Amino acid sequence: MATPMFIRFSNFRNLLKINNNVLGISSNTIQCLESIFRLSSTQQSKTLTDQSGIEVSYTTKAMQTYMKRIQKHEELMEKELFEYEKGKRHLANMMGMDAEHFTQEDVDRSLEYLFPSGLYDPKARPLMKHPKEIFPPQKVAEFSADGKPIHPFFFMITPFYYETLHNIIEQFKNLDDLEDKFIKSTGTLPNENKMDPHESTWITKVQLEKLLLETLSDEQYEYFIKTMAKLLNHPLSKRVEEFIMKYRTKLTIDTKGCNFLPIMYTEDGKPYVKVFPCQRKSAIATVTVFGEGTGKITINGEDISYFKNMQSRQQVIFPLIFTNMIEKVDIEAVVEGGGYTGQSGAIRWGIAWGLRSFVTPEVVENMKIAGLLTRDWRTRERKKFGQEGARRKFTWKKR
Repeated sequence: MATPMFIRFSNFRNLLKINNNVLGISSNTIQCLESIFRLSSTQQSKTLTDQSGIEVSYTTKAMQTYMKRIQKHEELMEKELFEYEKGKRHLANMMGMDAEHFTQEDVDRSLEYLFPSGLYDPKARPLMKHPKEIFPPQKVAEFSADGKPIHPFFFMITPFYYETLHNIIEQFKNLDDLEDKFIKSTGTLPNENKMDPHESTWITKVQLEKLLLETLSDEQYEYFIKTMAKLLNHPLSKRVEEFIMKYRTKLTIDTKGCNFLPIMYTEDGKPYVKVFPCQRKSAIATVTVFGEGTGKITINGEDISYFKNMQSRQQVIFPLIFTNMIEKVDIEAVVEGGGYTGQSGAIRWGIAWGLRSFVTPEVVENMKIAGLLTRDWRTRERKKFGQEGARRKFTWKKR
């Protein structure tokens, strides 16, 4: 037993290039550490060639798995790119166009021309896009010369997500230190150092997943938003506005396609906007919104008590509360047909559509986000011939 141990110890000393005359002194410290790592590693040293043609030696399973995954993705992209170019040439020949100058816009117009009927929803049409637009990009990882991943969160399921949370904490610490310096020097904080959150909104879960190239759960997304909200509410959040805006989108105010109704005036000079037709199910309403009002609501000659149901009353008042115009305009509505749900929905849409002419573009954008300006085209499904109802069938009896 002692002889094999002595042989292994001698090999270990020769591998580390330890001077036999002076025990424990190595000729090269870096080579010594690398040798210790090779002896302690359970993986066999292998080589791979990356895209640049340079051979990379690695010893860990993590790098092996990563390289295999990247290689599979590259093979898939090469195959899909070949099929895409082949299909684009066939489509160009079908349309009688030059295949060499056949762009993506030509592809979309050709598909729209070849499949015109029955497919009203754009999502139902056939899709032919470049593979890079369809398949998500792969995460890029870096490894050291000994095969260890450089990213500190590489072995976690969502490394980029936790790296982002770590960066948020660092921003917190920097702002806290800066806040302490201001308080010690002046006793107060500078004015206008808090970021205004009303001009932008947080990105969605899908957008965050595309940004991080990772699949997140709902709990992870909610925790991320709460953490970023704390950073946004910091007294000095203006100093890290560039970092915060990476995860927020600005509210674009598009007033070109809104087609605001023109404001007309009565004989006594009172501004008003008339909206017709306002439809919901089988109900049709005509809504007139008067500016410079006191909050009076008239429905078919009656007040809000025209609707006996409390939910219908809330539907009518909601656009006024949302835009803070509850006591600034007067509402006159004439509605017929349908039930109380359809009539209240038609009046609500007419009020929201008319209020656009009396509020700022920022409020119009918020109304659009809240869904107040979207027409609800749902109707009752008709009864089918040979059936008891729209979907219900007659009871089948064998005898």
